[in-house]
Amino acid sequence: MFQVIGGRSIQVARLLAPRSAVLVEAVRGRKSRTDPVAKSKEGRIKVPPPVDPVEMVVLKERYTEYQMMMSALRLEFKEEVLRKKYEEETGSLAEERARQEAEEHRALMAFNNQENLRMLKLRILRVQKEKEEAERKQVEAAVQREQEQQESIKEKEREILKLQEEAKNFITLENLDQRIEEALDNPKNYNFAIDKEGRVVKQTMLQ
Repeated sequence: MFQVIGGRSIQVARLLAPRSAVLVEAVRGRKSRTDPVAKSKEGRIKVPPPVDPVEMVVLKERYTEYQMMMSALRLEFKEEVLRKKYEEETGSLAEERARQEAEEHRALMAFNNQENLRMLKLRILRVQKEKEEAERKQVEAAVQREQEQQESIKEKEREILKLQEEAKNFITLENLDQRIEEALDNPKNYNFAIDKEGRVVKQTMLQ
């Protein structure tokens, strides 16, 4: 992939070197630039060759991937070169800094573990409270349903008692003759008029 001349440093140096401008040699044909168009080519319209959209998309994706890979390689080589240069220049300072960073990392990890433990305890307490609150609401809902059921039963009992009282005045086959005699002995006149207050103002006499 790379031309090895003096090792990897030469390859990295070539990759990190600034790109020079592309030199294009001017090529002239058999006719000068000022010559008119040939008569055989007058009126000809140049049509660009057809481009396959699928192929164009694939080529664009591959070119983008190529650029990304080359950029990543350049950055990787540059980082390696700079790291080696930094290590050579700093020496023991780099080791001391790395040791301090390791200690700081351990301290931060310990603090993070403590915070995680504290948050876990708080989360357990919150979940327990939520569970107790849900259980309390369930008990209250059960009590409410029981009370509503008891009220419904009492209401049904009152309706049954009322119907039993009203059933005493029902006309049956056993008391049919008796009710007919009572109606004949105590006739009622429903042919009357009332005012807005519900008082009888006019009533006809029974014949």
